[in-house]
Amino acid sequence: MRVKLSKAVKMFFGNSSLEMVYFEAIANALDAGATQIDIAISAQDYSQPETLTIEISDNGIGFTDERFQKFSNLFDVDDTTHKGLGRLVYLCYFEKTLVSSNYNDYFSRKFEFSDAFNEDSEIIKNENKSNNGTTLSMSGYTLERLRQHTYIQPTYLKGKILEKFYSRLFRLKQNNQQVEISISATVNKKTANAVLSTNDIPSFTFVPVEDKLDFFSKIEFYYNIEEASMEISSAITAISVDNRTYPIDIIAPENFPVGYKMVFLLFSDYFNGQVDAARETINMPELEKVKKLFRKEIAKIIDKEVPQITQRNQERKQRLINRFPHLNGLFEIEGIGYTSEDELLKKAQEQFFRAQRKILGVSHLTDEQFKESLELSSRALTEYIMFRQITINKLKSYDKNNSEYDIHNLIVPRREQFDGSNLQNDLYRNNVWILDDKYMTYDTVLSEADMSKVISVITEGEVVEKDDDRPDIALIFSGNPNDEDNNRKVDVVIVELKKKGLSTELNSVVEVQLENRARKLMQYYKNKIQQIWFYGIVEFNEEYELHLEADYHRLYSNGKVYYRNKEVVLQRSPRVSLPIGVFIMDFEAVVDDANARNSTFLNVIKSKFKQP
Repeated sequence: MRVKLSKAVKMFFGNSSLEMVYFEAIANALDAGATQIDIAISAQDYSQPETLTIEISDNGIGFTDERFQKFSNLFDVDDTTHKGLGRLVYLCYFEKTLVSSNYNDYFSRKFEFSDAFNEDSEIIKNENKSNNGTTLSMSGYTLERLRQHTYIQPTYLKGKILEKFYSRLFRLKQNNQQVEISISATVNKKTANAVLSTNDIPSFTFVPVEDKLDFFSKIEFYYNIEEASMEISSAITAISVDNRTYPIDIIAPENFPVGYKMVFLLFSDYFNGQVDAARETINMPELEKVKKLFRKEIAKIIDKEVPQITQRNQERKQRLINRFPHLNGLFEIEGIGYTSEDELLKKAQEQFFRAQRKILGVSHLTDEQFKESLELSSRALTEYIMFRQITINKLKSYDKNNSEYDIHNLIVPRREQFDGSNLQNDLYRNNVWILDDKYMTYDTVLSEADMSKVISVITEGEVVEKDDDRPDIALIFSGNPNDEDNNRKVDVVIVELKKKGLSTELNSVVEVQLENRARKLMQYYKNKIQQIWFYGIVEFNEEYELHLEADYHRLYSNGKVYYRNKEVVLQRSPRVSLPIGVFIMDFEAVVDDANARNSTFLNVIKSKFKQP
């Protein structure tokens, strides 16, 4: 059955790169027993990709009848290490590839591989014995440009070829087989060269793997560690699939060891065939288990060979535990110093969530489950306290360049309403605890809501009047939850905020604002409102403190807090006034008090999780 090659190319190699052309030709040459492979690249200029030609020659056994038959039929393979598709990648980039091959010492075969390939070839029998081998001459570059200039630069290609064929070159060297791959490129009349051979593969140490996985029939682990300058420090962690090397992200870039070149290779027959048709993606169902085993074995080697890295990883482990005490005991220990911190946190958090779902889904707890639920509760509480600490630290970092809105949104997002019945879902959005932990018992929090809305909530909709004045934060509490009559009364807290760096005159505006809020609310005092507290939060300076000293009393705090009783005139004729209590708090006092409270919680809870 014939296959339309152009359609097959798009189906299997739609996302390939020009590098795949070299990889496929080299793999075929090595399959043919080649010991010398020469790559010659030519182009008039990088900006003229239509002039690009690539010639790849080898001294393998050539296109024998059997090999040509397999080349002509897609998917015709002998084992799982081959896909029977690789040559299609040539058609991704070149209109045609002329193939000239000597085989069986006296025969030559020539054919053109293009979209019109018809499985025919010209065969000539030579009178004289000739050296076997194959030359691929590619021309007619089909794309409008080179995606990367490096795709035709020898030094770059040497590194990529080594990366792709590291495991195969290692096996060849292990079997005392010498292979050399030479690369030359002439672009804009300038020629560059590079050579890669089995001599570039260092000596490796074999390590028996004791902790095998049940799906492995056989496993081999090799490594090489050498000291190196900072500039050439590197770490290769890879598995061998179908005689090609596939990097596995065991050591995250952020953890690459400085001062060393490390190579770790894992071999197993189980890996063969476990890549997609284009050889781009590993399709191994047990990949995560393999990575975990690989990481564990690598950690053992580094622990033995480079103890200073082990010490560094211990320090990283301690920093993680200090920063995320609620996840202590859930981190993948072997991954610390190798896996990225984000990935470690993600996995530990997922384990935490799974345990939570398991316990929450049980209606009756056994003794063991009860103990587990206590630990989970402690972890959940620690997570929340840690979140609060991050919020406090964020508030600490604010300066005069931050707007009032920044402060406001951190405490309570502007223009939003929070109801106490939904407290559990709002824990990480509503931070009124910054003002005082007792405020977490609210019925309603109104953030920058119109005064008409505030009064409507207080009176349960009995009073509806237009008032565009907006207090920054209004908190409403049940005044007496045990009151059994229908005369519901509430407690109210009004908070006004000012940004840092304001003058005394602008700071004092907060007192006028609080008085105006009081005047509007006090008409409901003793009727709908049981008690009202008024808070102004500003940044103190010496001049403003002197202003407060005249009429306010200093209160105990980690920072500076002033209080006074003030008569608010509700009407002039007849004169009606009521006293109100006004707190003026320094911005730093709010932050420091919140930090002191939270640190106490944090220190108590941290002691629950001892380092394993």
